[in-house]
Amino acid sequence: MAKKYAIVKELDEAVNLKDGTTVLQFETRLQGGLECGGAYLKYLRPQDAGWKPKEFDNESPYSIMFGPDKCGATNKVHFILKHKNPKSGEYIEHHLKYPPSVPSDKLTHVYTAILKPDNEVSILIDGEEKKKASFLSAEDFEPPLIPSKTIPDPDDKKPEDWDERAKIPDPDAMKPEDWDEDAPMEIEDEEAVKPEGWLDDEPEEIDDPEATKPEDWDDEEDGEWESPKIENPKCEIAPGCGEWKRPMKRNPAYKGKWSPPLIDNPSYKGIWKPQEIPNPNYFELEKPDFDPIAAIGIEIWTMQDGILFDNILIAKNDKVAESYRETTWKPKFEVEKEKQKTEDEAADSARLAGFQRKVFDVLYKVADIPFLSKYKHQILDLIEHAETQPNLTIGVLVSIVVIILTIFFKVIFGGKKQPRVEKKPEVAETSNGEGSSGEKAEEAEKEEAAAAPRRRRRDN
Repeated sequence: MAKKYAIVKELDEAVNLKDGTTVLQFETRLQGGLECGGAYLKYLRPQDAGWKPKEFDNESPYSIMFGPDKCGATNKVHFILKHKNPKSGEYIEHHLKYPPSVPSDKLTHVYTAILKPDNEVSILIDGEEKKKASFLSAEDFEPPLIPSKTIPDPDDKKPEDWDERAKIPDPDAMKPEDWDEDAPMEIEDEEAVKPEGWLDDEPEEIDDPEATKPEDWDDEEDGEWESPKIENPKCEIAPGCGEWKRPMKRNPAYKGKWSPPLIDNPSYKGIWKPQEIPNPNYFELEKPDFDPIAAIGIEIWTMQDGILFDNILIAKNDKVAESYRETTWKPKFEVEKEKQKTEDEAADSARLAGFQRKVFDVLYKVADIPFLSKYKHQILDLIEHAETQPNLTIGVLVSIVVIILTIFFKVIFGGKKQPRVEKKPEVAETSNGEGSSGEKAEEAEKEEAAAAPRRRRRDN
């Protein structure tokens, strides 16, 4: 929920920004992040500018606004100078162009603006310079502090005969005699032939034969009941159903509406602009005419709470600001960063533990698959071992995958045994065959041994 916050602190003595260097510095921590809102400070002019501390609001006149602002496409560290035009007496907001972005974390950051006597301003975040600009440069501030010397004449009017058309239709061009503007873009393809098997008498949809009239249907109240339609099944196997029509094709004679070609306009005078006149509010400036700072205010609109401000400093020496960063901000930042790192690691561990728990649940279900029953105890031992040492989860997954693949390949490639060869004893032969029967018996034994499957040796 969006809320406004405002608080102001008057300074014991107003700070003159015209003399030497001035450093504006403060720390802020966005404990809940910053989705839409501001975390900037307003450096207010003296009360004679027309404001009271008890009535401090967004209309209270300030000299400088500085700090983070983020919402939607806006993400920048504002630096806005409210400067008085010496000619008109009007105060105008001059915004720093291309300011740095706001850090996206929830840690304490220190923002520093150094206003230098050479008309330069430097913006630092956590002591690192993110932007350098010149107050007097039109490239760095919008609108520029020094207005342009001339402005468009507000009373100048474009002449009635001023022609801004660079091209005009050729007045001498004539439409060709064979140009038919009425020719259609598409025509029937006369060469098309109705496909063989086309069912002219079959509708594309038919009444659903399985549909029945609801028992509570009242013809008088609900009207005559009609069966819902379904696609005609005969049309699914045929090229098509219903009346056949020739398809359309692009008409080669089509040219569309004729229009004359364009030629250079002999009366063309260019895009009209009002003439420039001297700017009555122009002035030259050697240095910005800063108003003094008499108070510091926090006046923000935000959708997040938990925005902390600390160590708000105005100094005339940037070394003082640097010392504050080193002694107050940096130790705090390092502690917060280490704490954030620990919390992030704990969160990552919790997420990893949740993931591992899901993995183990799946692995227990894998162990119950029937064709893995022979290896169930081995798989369970691996899972229990991994649960006691979570860093082994990946290794266990690999081991179980290897087991499953081994069984799979055995089933595919090793499921059939070699048929055992039975040898019939040969009858002993006379004289010439003596002694050969023993040799053949020995060979048969060798063949049987070769045909029998080998046992895999298991080392205990």
